Amino acid sequence: MYKIDEIISIANNAGKAILEIYSNSGESINISYKNDNSPLTAADKASNDIICKELERISQNIPILSEEGKHTDFEKRKKWNQFWLIDPLDGTKEFINRNGEFTVNIALIDKGKPILGVVHAPVNNITWYTDGKKSYKIENGVSNIISVKTPSLNDKIKVVSSRSHANNPKLENYLNNFKKVELVKMGSSIKICLVADGSAHLYPRFGPTMEWDTAAAHAVVKFAGGNILNMENNKELSYNKSNLLNPEFLVNYK
Repeated sequence: MYKIDEIISIANNAGKAILEIYSNSGESINISYKNDNSPLTAADKASNDIICKELERISQNIPILSEEGKHTDFEKRKKWNQFWLIDPLDGTKEFINRNGEFTVNIALIDKGKPILGVVHAPVNNITWYTDGKKSYKIENGVSNIISVKTPSLNDKIKVVSSRSHANNPKLENYLNNFKKVELVKMGSSIKICLVADGSAHLYPRFGPTMEWDTAAAHAVVKFAGGNILNMENNKELSYNKSNLLNPEFLVNYK
């Protein structure tokens, strides 16, 4: 097993590269667009280069699947028992909008399940991670164990929603299930981490996401006592599917 401190260090280094571009870009950030019309910045590329180079150094035999890399054909991928699944900059729209709600995400997948995960938010210098046993949050240089929070009968249910995909009719219908609810809007994989550290109870996702968007934070919430469940069959999300698109899901405290 790889030392989690090494993975945290890689995520931090990638975060520093992102912040350098974020801080020096002023009001203008150079943006290109991928085939699916999603934005791509120099920060995505810089972070991806650092993570891939460092992961290859510490784990030469473990393949890497990255949002910004070349996507290996499924006929080859399906033979992978373990692989790194990374999103070098989740929340590119948040990066462009300069609200600070973007993350670096590194996960280790084993037989379709995330077993290690690091989520680093560079602007606030907060890191959520799991070593595959327990989950932790590093804030102000201090690492503390985190766990999901089960709401009591009279609690207001805190539900996280995407800042970039607000005003979804399915979300409105979902919220009607609760008598007392507080909606917390947030960008990137931070949403999943808020459930993991007990800041929120639920995160229902009705918009499209890809495997690399959720894998690292999935590991964190899982080893904090929660999970991410496919809304169609109530089963845990799996990874390395032929189609890398996630189904609609619920990040749950149980």
